[in-house]
Amino acid sequence: MSQPLRVLLVEDDVADVALVTDAFASQDLASDLHHVADGVEALAFLRREDPYPDAPRPDLILLDLNMPRVDGRQVLAEIKADDSLKAIPVVVFTTSAAADDVVTSYGAHANAYVTKPIDLDDFERALAEIRGFWGRTVTLPHDPPTGT
Repeated sequence: MSQPLRVLLVEDDVADVALVTDAFASQDLASDLHHVADGVEALAFLRREDPYPDAPRPDLILLDLNMPRVDGRQVLAEIKADDSLKAIPVVVFTTSAAADDVVTSYGAHANAYVTKPIDLDDFERALAEIRGFWGRTVTLPHDPPTGT
């Protein structure tokens, strides 16, 4: 990949933000990681609304489900209903292993659902696999689709 993978992390848990940041920094693939703490901020970032008028379009979104104000389920629905955003892959990365959350997320067109491992090594391994797959294996649209 010639340019860094632009990732938007939507996560309210500061400890998980630190773990994700460290895991992405330790990998040999270039990443441009951005973080917002809830769904309101995520939608503002994606729509380039205040305070994010110059926000880059992410190549990948890592989305927690359980957040204050607007939760990840609502954010996922908004992204996938918006013609200018729906092509951005969304990986639900959450502590919930509830079957209802898995089914609902895929029904709302999540591109993947990953339950956050509790063990630190497993957590880092899961992130390395996500990063490797989306950064090396797949071809991503780096520019917004036109005419859709």
